[in-house]
Amino acid sequence: MNKILVTGATGFIGSRLVEKLVSTSDQIFVLVRKTSDLSALADVRSKIQLVYGDITDRASVEAAMPGMDYVYHTAGITYMGDRKNDQLYKINVDGTRNILQAAAAAGVKRVLHVSSITAVGISHNRKPVDETVKWNFDSIRLEYARTKHLAELEVAEAVRKGLDCVIVNPAFVFGAGDLNFNAGRLIKDVYNHLLPFYPMGGICVIDIEIVAETLITAMAKGRTGERYLIGGDNVSYKQLVDTISKVTGAPRILLPLPFWMGKILKSALDRFKNRNKVSKLFNLSMFRVASEFLYFDSSKAIRELGMRQEPHEKSIRSAYDWYRKRNML
Repeated sequence: MNKILVTGATGFIGSRLVEKLVSTSDQIFVLVRKTSDLSALADVRSKIQLVYGDITDRASVEAAMPGMDYVYHTAGITYMGDRKNDQLYKINVDGTRNILQAAAAAGVKRVLHVSSITAVGISHNRKPVDETVKWNFDSIRLEYARTKHLAELEVAEAVRKGLDCVIVNPAFVFGAGDLNFNAGRLIKDVYNHLLPFYPMGGICVIDIEIVAETLITAMAKGRTGERYLIGGDNVSYKQLVDTISKVTGAPRILLPLPFWMGKILKSALDRFKNRNKVSKLFNLSMFRVASEFLYFDSSKAIRELGMRQEPHEKSIRSAYDWYRKRNML
């Protein structure tokens, strides 16, 4: 029986991962703050052990690590903007370094680091890129992407010093259980007619179930120091919102919005009294990213980890049905 520590277990990916891990014979520990909302872990609360700490608090991480065999590091902050730069660095970079160094000191057998597609790059010519592409997200100047890139450099350094680590880079994750409306915000806003236009870029979409099961496989079979893109369909935002409209029955969104026009519109909307009638997704940093093509080739994960694929419509429908059942839309 192995002892497994999961960080970020109250998040979308982390909670679904924990739900799968508790079905094994291993002991599952989750690192949480005393103020953490444990709603996402309600169904497995009796099957896990809580360890109180914070990845930004080095002492608490060091206290949590002894005796652990494996660590899934899914914790991080996702924020598209420039108002939380210090927090982004502290959590995504310093927090990752704390986990890695504490794991090495405690003799942990392997750490799986959950990164992001923003730490990989942009497919400027719409051709899907793979794990070998040179990071080029700095052209957008998005602090979130920069910190995820720097976190991967911390992993590379830990590997050079002898720690066994594997990196996984999930794409845009849809599916049941997205309590905090991460990717699910797009479904909610299309359903509620809050998105009158679509950005002119594209994105790689993957289902949460595939992400969680592939994380477990990557821990078991991934090659040390390697990164694995976990993605599925590459779709334009036009295709994505059309799929959401089809699944939810909402009217189709017909208006494309180039980034240059979006900047003008955003300036006007900022003076609009009732901004609740427009999606919260419409901030310039997020819209800038959505105007690019984040298309990825996940052949490596399919080949080496046996990652399965399924149409993105299935993921959208799964998320939508989950929200409707809980009256969350």
